[in-house]
Amino acid sequence: MRSKATVLILVLTLLGTAPAASASTGNTVALDGLSRPVDLLVDKWGVPHIYAANTADLFYAQGFTVARDRLFQLDTWRRRGLGLLSEVLGESYVDQDRAARLFLYRGDLRKEWAAYGPEAKLAATRFAAGINSYLDWLAKHPEAAPPEFGRLGYQPSRWQPEDIVRIRSHAIGENLTWEVARAHMVCHAGPNASKYLRSLHPDHEAAVPEGLAPCSVPDDVLSVYDKATAGVTFPKGVAGNKDIADATSGSNSWAIGPGRTATGRPILANDPHRRSDSLPSGRYVAQLSAPGLNLTGAGEPWNPGIAIGHNDSVAFGLTNLPVDQTDLYVYDLDPADHSRYRYRGGWEPITKITETIPVLGGRPVTRELSFTRHGPIVKIDEAANRAFAVRTVWTEPGSAAYLGSLNYQRARDFSEFSAGMREWGTPGSNLVYADVHGDIGYVPGALTPRRTGAGYDGLLPVPGDGRYEWNGFHANSELPWQHNPPAGFFSSANDYNLPPGFPVVSNYEWQLPYRKERIDELIKSTPRARVADSLAIQRDEKSLLAPRLAPFLRNLSATDPDTAKALDVLRGFDGVASVDSAAAPLYETWLLKYLHGGWAHATLPQAAADVLSRTINPDFSLVLASFADPDAWFGTGGAAKRDKLILDTLQLAFRDVAGKLGSDPAKWRWGSLQYQEFVHPAGGPNVGPIPVGGDYQTVHPSFFHPFTYQQLNGATFTMALDVGDWDASRAINAPGQSGDPRSPHYRDLNDLWASGGSFPLLSSRSAVERNLDTRIRLVPKVTSGS
Repeated sequence: MRSKATVLILVLTLLGTAPAASASTGNTVALDGLSRPVDLLVDKWGVPHIYAANTADLFYAQGFTVARDRLFQLDTWRRRGLGLLSEVLGESYVDQDRAARLFLYRGDLRKEWAAYGPEAKLAATRFAAGINSYLDWLAKHPEAAPPEFGRLGYQPSRWQPEDIVRIRSHAIGENLTWEVARAHMVCHAGPNASKYLRSLHPDHEAAVPEGLAPCSVPDDVLSVYDKATAGVTFPKGVAGNKDIADATSGSNSWAIGPGRTATGRPILANDPHRRSDSLPSGRYVAQLSAPGLNLTGAGEPWNPGIAIGHNDSVAFGLTNLPVDQTDLYVYDLDPADHSRYRYRGGWEPITKITETIPVLGGRPVTRELSFTRHGPIVKIDEAANRAFAVRTVWTEPGSAAYLGSLNYQRARDFSEFSAGMREWGTPGSNLVYADVHGDIGYVPGALTPRRTGAGYDGLLPVPGDGRYEWNGFHANSELPWQHNPPAGFFSSANDYNLPPGFPVVSNYEWQLPYRKERIDELIKSTPRARVADSLAIQRDEKSLLAPRLAPFLRNLSATDPDTAKALDVLRGFDGVASVDSAAAPLYETWLLKYLHGGWAHATLPQAAADVLSRTINPDFSLVLASFADPDAWFGTGGAAKRDKLILDTLQLAFRDVAGKLGSDPAKWRWGSLQYQEFVHPAGGPNVGPIPVGGDYQTVHPSFFHPFTYQQLNGATFTMALDVGDWDASRAINAPGQSGDPRSPHYRDLNDLWASGGSFPLLSSRSAVERNLDTRIRLVPKVTSGS
């Protein structure tokens, strides 16, 4: 029988809080469901390295290990996605639960499992069983349960494998917001107004679909959709900034071929941009090792496998490919019977499902879910006899976010990797590739709808009467790919990357090109690159937008002293938005808080300008285009109107910053305004705040709230891989690997991340043993009679 002291050490070890000396003594945990022993070695940066005798035990141990570090995050994700928040948080969450249930996958599960390859069902089944095995362990060691459950008064729930694939509403997607904004602008200012919203590539003019009345789209048409895709705001917790965080999603990734590196080995780097105002991180770093499978990198905490990282032969990173995978449909309802909508000259019945939602402290409630042939109804305008539904690829088999990575994790070369990407569904992703043979490349993947109907380009809502349909999907092999590009490197930053005249247009709306241009510039300037150079690129804070704006300030003057000072400050700005930059506070405040809104009101009627000025992550390439051709955008005397706009908004921005940082611009610092704080969603403890640099257009990104200056989206996980010498790779995952506030790995990586540092992303067992923090032996539980 174990002593109380031994039990305490075991509990602390499983929490990641045991003293380092315990690593040498070893700890054994017996679990139902294992067939063979598994070694779980946690290095001093909190990264688990799992060594199993077979893949079934490997995925089981992965589920157990993630639950050990991220149980509250896992449980919250599951409850939010399945619509089960009311069960533990009360009646005020019923509307969010109903909204989430509208977007669950309700199709054939056999097709669903098949879409991810032959290993998917096994992986998900064993992963869920591993999570449940940790819940069984907690039942015997309740003192180890994450404190959030005790504070909120409920217990974590058990998982089914289907939970992993039925939840869809966490996939990246922002197109609907732009569709609605474009409809509202066209309503207020005519068809030409949409050109002020976002630049379109390839060059294209959005047309109003025949039969659509843009003014019929209500302001709140997406309120249910927003509830379905929102995070959880807990009692006494902190509400997130969903709109800003979602509209600024992006990533950087590149592969540098052996001819451009100092070692003759490829380098692959990736820094996906995720919510950075909440904790723990949206990605979890691990090594998964079993005969025939050896993966190191990061994945979604709730998915089995590794989506970003490497196996023994190939490395892979990803960025968001903003394929248009959603549409808003508008229906005419039968005035005499709102249970029917017009379709192809007749009336088609709305499909209705009644679901029971359990409620804490009360009786379960029933809520009706309504669907058209295209998708869930999110709004009914009873007075106008009109309904609105969302069509999304989420209803298709194979659309669970990032789970498609199971198809390429065993690839040994570019051909096998490309084959593994053929079934990738969501989110649209650019997969950047490198291997130990010296090959590099790029393979995109996304369910890309084939839209049929005159003028149907996905940029505005469309009537749901049958004129605008999806005729299946383009195969991923139809999208452009590259293998060993002539430049010797490939980079991706959510930029427009379709070759001229390419027949498949997956989307017209892309992120601005400045991050991509800066990455290419830096790679080209380093002909004998090392991993350290890629780490430096990931931290680069020079904006290429700032130099493009500078010429329009060069010849301006002002009699107002504040405006004159502002001109002097920005004329000396080198575009580097570092923490210590004195010009960046003015530049950033001017751009986001004053210039874009002022530009909208200088070029559009009031109502349309109000819509445009409320958009997040504005398209400053359009502002630049208007400055270069002012008469075409501002009207007669456009240059004078442009100059007045610049001077008026600069004055406002200068006075704003001076009110916060003082009247002497020489004493200003960007880090005195912009900060990063990891905020616990259920009320703490938080990590930070700390000053941060970067902005919306820098490679080291900071998508910040324009009024509070809090960073909301950034690169909290980054990696740079030395392909072939895997232990020379580096990574960071802030603020720490664990979501348990009692663990030393809850915040131990934050200072390293803030200073631009990283840790070795180890793959060899010998290197892991040299950097060991905790050793746990998971063994099959022996039952009586066996």
